[in-house]
Amino acid sequence: MAEFKIVTDTTADLPKEYIEENELGLLYLSYTICNATYGEGKELDKKEFYRLMREGNMTNTSQVNPTDAKEHFLKYLEGGKDILYIAFSSGLSGTCNSGKIAAQEIMEENPEVNIIVVDTLSASLGEGLLVHKAIQLRKQGKSMEETAAWLEENKLHLVHAFTVDDLNHLYRGGRVSRATAIIGTMANIKPILHVDDSGHLIPVGKVRGRKKSLHALVDYMEERLTGEYKDCNDVVFISHGDALEDALIVRDEVTKRFGVTEFIINDVGPTIGSHSGPGTMALFFLGEKR
Repeated sequence: MAEFKIVTDTTADLPKEYIEENELGLLYLSYTICNATYGEGKELDKKEFYRLMREGNMTNTSQVNPTDAKEHFLKYLEGGKDILYIAFSSGLSGTCNSGKIAAQEIMEENPEVNIIVVDTLSASLGEGLLVHKAIQLRKQGKSMEETAAWLEENKLHLVHAFTVDDLNHLYRGGRVSRATAIIGTMANIKPILHVDDSGHLIPVGKVRGRKKSLHALVDYMEERLTGEYKDCNDVVFISHGDALEDALIVRDEVTKRFGVTEFIINDVGPTIGSHSGPGTMALFFLGEKR
């Protein structure tokens, strides 16, 4: 059975230590803030990024292009391993398609090489949780093909529950109307969103007040943990936009209701944070449906 390297994107928002420990390959999506562009080799501290956003600085993000994806894949192939690329949702970025183009070109030029691309239809630590599952399967001795098949079969059971603290960032990203952003901000309305089966970020509800929005995420989890998924989560992932204290509130509520004790908690990175803003809170787990 051929060895394989797992590659993902910076949008998976996995902790640096986790990436290094598991020798993950990374495709870097770049972003611009305050007229400076950041990406591979030049990264901005996340707290500083969110500080700049809170001061009203605008951001722009860029997808990975096929040339850059091909360059990275070729570098990772130097060890003689095949590649399983676990990609950012095609519903939110063209990066996955760039990976597919690069993979196809490489395999046409090198028939002995095998690269599988999985469109996770997921974002942030939702994508990261699927990467984590792939790592577990590899440790269990599963082949790249078996691992990719599991991801394809289960990715639509990867549930994302989001809330944001400031509707204006969603307005700038085209997720809500200007009127909704203005009225919602005045009334302290917090939206509840999820990533649907097409990999798009979709509003599914709203509550008044930050504290209620945090509990609403766990309520959403409770709705999805039915049937065989009631006790299937040995680990839950939580990401946040520079709001660790609130992330710990969500963690404690999940433990209280479902008995989960293992978590990975990390920042929402700048690529997704550019559109969701400071104070974003997101909960990821396996459930009956998204």
